[in-house]
Amino acid sequence: MRDIRMEIAPEELIWLMADGARVIDLRREGEFDHGHIRGAENIRADEILKQDIGGACALYCANGEISKKICEILVERGEKAYYLGGGYGSWITYSIDHMPKSTAKDVEEGIRGKFATRLFTKFAKSIKEYDLLSEGDKVAVCISGGKDSMLMAKLFQELKRHNKLDFGLEFLVMDPGYSPANRTLIERNAEILGIPIKIFGTDIFDNVFAIEKSPCYVCARMRRGNLYAKAKELGCNKIALGHHYDDVIETILMGMLFGGQVQTMMPKVKSKNFEGMQLIRPMYLVREADIKAWRDFYGLNFLQCACRFTEENYGDIDASSSKRLQVKNLIAELKIKDPQIEQNIFKSVENVNLATVIAYKDKAGERHSFLDDYEEGE
Repeated sequence: MRDIRMEIAPEELIWLMADGARVIDLRREGEFDHGHIRGAENIRADEILKQDIGGACALYCANGEISKKICEILVERGEKAYYLGGGYGSWITYSIDHMPKSTAKDVEEGIRGKFATRLFTKFAKSIKEYDLLSEGDKVAVCISGGKDSMLMAKLFQELKRHNKLDFGLEFLVMDPGYSPANRTLIERNAEILGIPIKIFGTDIFDNVFAIEKSPCYVCARMRRGNLYAKAKELGCNKIALGHHYDDVIETILMGMLFGGQVQTMMPKVKSKNFEGMQLIRPMYLVREADIKAWRDFYGLNFLQCACRFTEENYGDIDASSSKRLQVKNLIAELKIKDPQIEQNIFKSVENVNLATVIAYKDKAGERHSFLDDYEEGE
């Protein structure tokens, strides 16, 4: 191995970028899609080794381990390569520490101006169209630390500012066992954006980490239960989650392709275990592309996935194993040929004709077949 300094800090990466160096993100496609260094290329580790870099390059991954190994190989063969120490996490920390003090004000002005039509208008339309808020409600705005829930919090603050409806808010963060760095990231982002969060801890990650079969499903159920319980303790009658339009259409297709059923992610649901509580999704009509545009315009960096399983198995999980990512890519391919494909998927569960359905279940879960009254028909 050549005696050369390969590890660089975030500020050094900025200098390299200014000098024209390529910045290469080695993470999985889904991680890159959730957030990356502006101007970076998303190339997997095995692919970058097949390329002739043709100049200086700076590599980064989730924590710096994979990018260090790839960088060593590139330097050994004569390339001018560097890697970001600490990976994307160090970039996020650096970026947050250098955010302008006016960020919260700028974001709020953007929600009223530049992004009003794409974000706030659709947020308000979701609430009105699906009757998500009523006079006297108290909503626990559940913040995971990602872009969707953080934006949802800002949109709720803007709605509250309009003062057309009397309702209360609690900005709730559940810590299922985050690493100190991830918890700090959520706290700092909330501070920067002016969101008065309340954090409560649980041991969910400890409880599900050893589960081999469907750990994500169990984790999600436990998270939901803890959120309901804490929200009720705070006097809330509703919890709000940050699922958006793209989540809805992906869920519809996932149910059909992988579950053999027609179903959707509902805009609101009554809790079966917590009497008087409801779950609402006020981002139901907001597009993910617009959320990303908002995030990137202000240079915001949010938590993507703080799951302990993901963190400890980074690099061993094939992106193709993600059913949601498969469906997301499928929709993107179909959209190239038919721009209306997303809207058609969304509308498909609003235009169900039971006369053309082989069988269905009613609200009580009872199954009905077209044969039940077939002989009675014409």
